[in-house]
Amino acid sequence: MNPWTWLTTADPDPGFTRSKLFKILARTLLFVAVVTILQALLYAVGLGAYLRTWWGTLLLITVVYIPFFKLMTLDTLVGPPPPRPLKPGQKPTAAQASQVRIAKRAEKNRFAGVKKGPPKNMGGRR
Repeated sequence: MNPWTWLTTADPDPGFTRSKLFKILARTLLFVAVVTILQALLYAVGLGAYLRTWWGTLLLITVVYIPFFKLMTLDTLVGPPPPRPLKPGQKPTAAQASQVRIAKRAEKNRFAGVKKGPPKNMGGRR
């Protein structure tokens, strides 16, 4: 498997498995390596005086962390991956069928007991 695909694929197993902990460690080491390389380049250019201040370090970490945010929080904020789409002629599994039933029941019961129907989108303001 491609290392980048392995690193960016969410782990569907609950809890902290060995694979998930290894992925988190690999992402952290990648983040630290990028920050260190960028810091060395900025020192080489002559911006070391700014990096020795607290706000210079904070700015560097923030500039690097923003692109890494999705990669760093992939396993901790995202639930299990979405179910795979069905192939033509394939029947849904029991879990997929129950999820569909639950969603339909929730939508049906959303306005239960309300005399008016759901709001209609007329395309403008009232």
